[in-house]
Amino acid sequence: MTSVAVGWQVYSLTHSPLSLGLVGLAQFLPALGLTLPAGDVADRVDRRHIVLVCHGLFGGVALVLGLAGLRGSPSVAAIYVMLVLLGSARAFNAPAGQALMPSLVSPEHFGSAVAVNSSVLKVGTVAGPSLGGLLYAWVGNAEPVYFLAAGLAVVDVCLLVTLHPGVQGREKRATSWATVLAGVRYVWANKVILGCISLDLFAVLLGGAEALMPIFAQDVLGTGPLGLGLLRSAPSAGAGLMGVWLAHHPLRRRAGATMLAGVAIFGLATVGFGLSRSLPLSLAFLVAMGAADMVSVFVRLTLVQISPPPEMRGRVNAVNMLFIGASNELGEFESGLTAHWFGAVRAAVLGGIGTLVVVALWLRLFPGLRKVDGLPTGDGAPTAGDAAAQAVKELSSPAGP
Repeated sequence: MTSVAVGWQVYSLTHSPLSLGLVGLAQFLPALGLTLPAGDVADRVDRRHIVLVCHGLFGGVALVLGLAGLRGSPSVAAIYVMLVLLGSARAFNAPAGQALMPSLVSPEHFGSAVAVNSSVLKVGTVAGPSLGGLLYAWVGNAEPVYFLAAGLAVVDVCLLVTLHPGVQGREKRATSWATVLAGVRYVWANKVILGCISLDLFAVLLGGAEALMPIFAQDVLGTGPLGLGLLRSAPSAGAGLMGVWLAHHPLRRRAGATMLAGVAIFGLATVGFGLSRSLPLSLAFLVAMGAADMVSVFVRLTLVQISPPPEMRGRVNAVNMLFIGASNELGEFESGLTAHWFGAVRAAVLGGIGTLVVVALWLRLFPGLRKVDGLPTGDGAPTAGDAAAQAVKELSSPAGP
């Protein structure tokens, strides 16, 4: 809900595609500097406590944005400042939250849990933009949307308090550059994981069109805040449906090839969305984009969350989240910039074509990714990351180089 309100409010105040790109940049820049240290913190501090504080900040940002609106039309600069704070909270929340999940679920059910967790999250990201857009259109301003988001954050924190995770691996060595960068070395040593998360980075960086949706809603499709809410919800609806399917039919064979095919479909659907002039057709393309992206998310999260040893999961997930943040928030800036140069339609079409080019390149650069068959379960069986994990332990040990 907050994302819809911020996007529509900023575009209403500025009517500038570049200002929408800066919305993403304001959230990405703090993540760029904080995510790796946040991963180290997640491997030393109770991860549940980190998540609680961050989710409290999510609600606090929404509350401040709502109060600022009550005092008059807020400045775009003030909104960007709050987005920087939001990006900082996300930088600490993401690695702690993802590293926490394996301690909540038994290994044999982890694959299905990834799909269920992603699907439930998508329910919120389907209902949130729709409800936010409907409320914005009904009231005519953003403040009620922000206040409702802040109230729901209170419920969120209360639910998180009830979590009782199992044993969490902790880093016992003193903090140093070697420990902070251990996750980077792990990912670099494991070419499958590197290829997996870098594929997501460049595909979404080029093909993501969410930052341009206020422009498509208002100028291309001729709809209002409610239509924007539907557009923002459609990818999550597709992802949620695919997540339900994967929860009951987990990928057991050809996971890597399936992931690459999903990213290619994401690119094709992005091109279709850019060319569409019909709201129902645009929604259909966005649903396809979300479903295809969910396949990539399923494979990537299973590899990243299970393969690393427990005491390194925060730092490895921090690297993953740094890539995701670059693809999402920096991707929003890239979309806004290219729309400023070429127009929103050309920016979306070129981005989708760029995603297809990335898939073709990754087939050559990371041939091992296409050959990934089954996914790790965390039950002690050898995984694709075992050799890389051992290499990282040797690199980061006191006696190592």
